[in-house]
Amino acid sequence: MTDVSNSFHKITQNIRLRDGSVARKRAEIRQYFIDTFELYERLFLTLASDEVFYKRPQPLRHPLIFYFGHTAVFFVNKLMLAKVFTRRVDAAMESIFAIGVDEMSWDDLNTDHYHWPTADEVRAYRGKVRQAVLAAIDSVDFSLPIDWDSAMWPILMGIEHERIHLETSSVLIRQLALADVREYPLFDPCTETGPAPENALVPIAGKTVSLGNRRSSELYGWDNEYGHMTVDVTDFQVSKYLVSNGEFLAFVEDGGYENEQWWDTEGAAWRNYHQAMMPEFWNKTDAGYRLRLMTREVPLPLDWPVEVCYLEAKAFCNWLAAKTATSVRMPDEAEYRLMLQTAGVAHEHVDDPIDANWNLEHWAGPCPVNRFAHGPVYDAVGNVWQWNETPIYGFNGFAVHPLYDDFSTPTFDNRHNLMKGGSWISTGNEIALHSRYAFRRHFYQHAGFRYVVSERAVKKEFNVYETDASVAMYLEFQYGESYFQVANFAKKIAEIALAALDDKPRKRALDIGCATGRLAFELAPHFSHVDGLDFSARFIRQAAALQQTGTTRYELPMEGDLVQYKEIILSELGISTDSGNVSFMQQDACNLKPQYTDYDLVVAANLVDRLNDPRRFLAEMAGRVVPGGVLVIASPYTWLEEFTRRENWLGGYKKDGEPVSGIDGLMDALGEHFELLFAPLDVPFVIRETARKFQHTISQVTVWGRK
Repeated sequence: MTDVSNSFHKITQNIRLRDGSVARKRAEIRQYFIDTFELYERLFLTLASDEVFYKRPQPLRHPLIFYFGHTAVFFVNKLMLAKVFTRRVDAAMESIFAIGVDEMSWDDLNTDHYHWPTADEVRAYRGKVRQAVLAAIDSVDFSLPIDWDSAMWPILMGIEHERIHLETSSVLIRQLALADVREYPLFDPCTETGPAPENALVPIAGKTVSLGNRRSSELYGWDNEYGHMTVDVTDFQVSKYLVSNGEFLAFVEDGGYENEQWWDTEGAAWRNYHQAMMPEFWNKTDAGYRLRLMTREVPLPLDWPVEVCYLEAKAFCNWLAAKTATSVRMPDEAEYRLMLQTAGVAHEHVDDPIDANWNLEHWAGPCPVNRFAHGPVYDAVGNVWQWNETPIYGFNGFAVHPLYDDFSTPTFDNRHNLMKGGSWISTGNEIALHSRYAFRRHFYQHAGFRYVVSERAVKKEFNVYETDASVAMYLEFQYGESYFQVANFAKKIAEIALAALDDKPRKRALDIGCATGRLAFELAPHFSHVDGLDFSARFIRQAAALQQTGTTRYELPMEGDLVQYKEIILSELGISTDSGNVSFMQQDACNLKPQYTDYDLVVAANLVDRLNDPRRFLAEMAGRVVPGGVLVIASPYTWLEEFTRRENWLGGYKKDGEPVSGIDGLMDALGEHFELLFAPLDVPFVIRETARKFQHTISQVTVWGRK
């Protein structure tokens, strides 16, 4: 491994995307990858033993072995999608460690579904991925500048993703029992402490603030950072320091956790459920309060920043507002940016270094709030993340990166609040000026807060209409109007499938490639359990929302910038979700987890010609459909190299001078274990793009019986 014991800064340097030569940039990215990969592995050297990998620091998170393997799998999955990789490194590992890092309804946290490999097996796997990624870095064809269409972009995406998990995994390690961790020299905390400084208010002059990253940026960016937004900010006052442990202690000792009036409905529900009486990392003993750091516990340093979830920070602000008879809250995104400008740190650290407790340049932990001055305030960036009043949303011009459609959109729900500024362990994109990270309001990170005094109203609710064009198109396709007298496709496929089953058992059904869920809902009344699986988190998010609330809204394009607002109400379509027997999960059809088996019915509608390896998918069906069960395949056979490498097409080519059709390919792939129950059916469907543009397609439906 690289010697990183005495040089944090070396391993955390960001990568410029536009300067230098291709050869130099390739070498820089190679080193950036190696340093990131090794630093992440060193983090897990703080575990006391390999047995600790299998402990869950939080019930809504996986055991640590998942996160150890997940970041390596991410590289493989994204490079497979980008067609930089043509084959997997280890399909079994890449199924186990693919998805499940936030408490979304489509994250599978059922421990019965996992047979974790040993830590040594994961280490060996990470070694194979390391070599595969290095080979890709050395060989991939790219030019400068690097943008998100570049073949090098998914490699940078994997590096920055692992740097995010460096931070989130350090939080999980901090939540383990002390007996489960050990100290490691690379992660030594600060030892400076003293009395808490008295906070004060600093005036900030209002102005119009522009937010959003440019496509021409020198640095890597996540999808939610691009676009633009302008906000008019009035004069306000901001706290000179982050709220310290000492300042927050006054709230605790004033009965802040017991007094209902300081807590909003969401905060009170969280506090009551967890029986919270102090911040997560505090421990009250006979000798006084103590603070849990990542690998040790120390007497509570009163001058360090308090680390809390948003709900606790909000309760403190409500308490302080009453104490001071002023309007106290946390800053919104625009106010925070204006504070950075006033502090003289509204620029990139890689361009003009900012002295702060971040980027692993000082300590592996927080430090006194009066240690790093930035203009008239302290810790404008660094030390701990700063909770923000603004829920994350998409700027004007927001677009999803096709290789990672579930990075941002699942959080556009008005329930994930922004955190700004980075912490002591934030590196790479996390400390970029344009970075935007958000967590659920009850989540713990290395996060604290500062407060502002302002009468200005903060926007906390953003458009709940689905604006993603492809998702809206599928919502209309599956739940919307019928066009040109063509019947609803999902309902028609359900009718064909149910008729084919006849009097066969109807215990378990699988809708693979379920999109926004209509077919799964249609099957639900006829089965004990239905799984709806799709690769796209954007689609699964809508299906899960419909299941939970029975309704959703979306914008349907009309022409140009004109849109039509529509609403789905499942009850009006005769669909009930009361039984709760439908489970929606995000999955890769070509690498399904082993628990998705023993189905009486599997339906794959308009899926096989969009898979990177349809033969692999079909080969697995014999092990997933019970003997006597039914497999329904619907496809228009639109083979495109955009989705499927030509050598993996099932049909649409000539072999030995003879044409091979999609049905020929299906017969060849399924014939050993399945028989065609009746002649193929042609089922039309219509997808609306705009008010005057429609896709009219004929899907061939074949129904197969498991021998």
